[in-house]
Amino acid sequence: MSKCPYCDFNSRAMGAVDHHRWRAAYGTELAHFARRAPGRRLTSIYFGGGTPSLMEPATVAAIIEAAAGHFTLAPDIEITLEANPSTAEAGRFADFRAAGINRLSIGVQALDDRALSFLGRGHSAAEAKAAVALAARLFDRFSFDLICARPGQTQADWAAELAQGLAMAGDHLSLYQLTIEDGTAFAPAYQRGDFVLPEDDQAAALYGLTQEMCDAAGLPAYEVSNHARPGGESRHNLTYWQGGDYVGIGPGAHGRLNRTALAQRRDPGAWLDSVEKDSHGTAEEETLDARTRAEELVMMGLRLNAGIDAEIFAAAAGLPLWQVIDPAGLARMEQGGFVIRTADGLRATPSGLLMLNGVTGALLV
Repeated sequence: MSKCPYCDFNSRAMGAVDHHRWRAAYGTELAHFARRAPGRRLTSIYFGGGTPSLMEPATVAAIIEAAAGHFTLAPDIEITLEANPSTAEAGRFADFRAAGINRLSIGVQALDDRALSFLGRGHSAAEAKAAVALAARLFDRFSFDLICARPGQTQADWAAELAQGLAMAGDHLSLYQLTIEDGTAFAPAYQRGDFVLPEDDQAAALYGLTQEMCDAAGLPAYEVSNHARPGGESRHNLTYWQGGDYVGIGPGAHGRLNRTALAQRRDPGAWLDSVEKDSHGTAEEETLDARTRAEELVMMGLRLNAGIDAEIFAAAAGLPLWQVIDPAGLARMEQGGFVIRTADGLRATPSGLLMLNGVTGALLV
């Protein structure tokens, strides 16, 4: 196993794995959180971060079974697993379906072999297409990721690649622009000038092209980087963006529970030791005050094309939306055409979505 040079997730390159030990630890930590959140109803389960498709299907089945024993599962619960499209992992898709996974999210990232090599991916474009085709046969719902705004990529290049992606798509697509994150292998390479990313106006043009093509294909954006047919939105990710509670188990997992932010130990060995000793691997736990929680909800909610519903916001934050928003900043953002006040609340315009960090910064001064 290797780590992609653009990835800032808590993924590690590891050798042999004691699957029985890990399976027991996941069950132990899940039971711990079930005691903290009794009587909850689960609408989604998400196996993500790193390469969960390297997990044994038996471990996936055990976690789903444990969740069903601790919580009430919604009749239409969404159970997603992130998977790589390599031949070895794609061959396990049927086993994951039998284990209880009903939605697959595949890390395709590119449909061009040179781009895949640059991105450090361990699969070819042909393998990616075969994996997506297999997912379409096995799963009613599936998604895959593509990364654009790569070095040297033109609008014509991206239009051709996205057209291939749309022709293969199910009910959901995640389409990201390449960004350079601190702590990744790409960060020093970019600083050295080993490669150059598109200028802001070129990136904006690629973003606009993406929206046009996806709209025409019936997969409009519902979030900055996510597109879906009506009803195909990721319910799990909507929980994040709409400020719902969620429990995170495993190394580096994050959670929000009763206005408390939780983070589990990042190092896998330390997490395992902690779970076996204390029944959980929580490294950080912070009760968010009303203002901090409200600001978090603004930052997350503006990512959605539907924006922020003021009534839902007040119930989740404990503060009115307009008490959190800076009036002067709001006036500037409205005049600049970056946000719109709606009958229900506030949303970013297409221009605002392109510079969301700056918009939220202005609104939350």
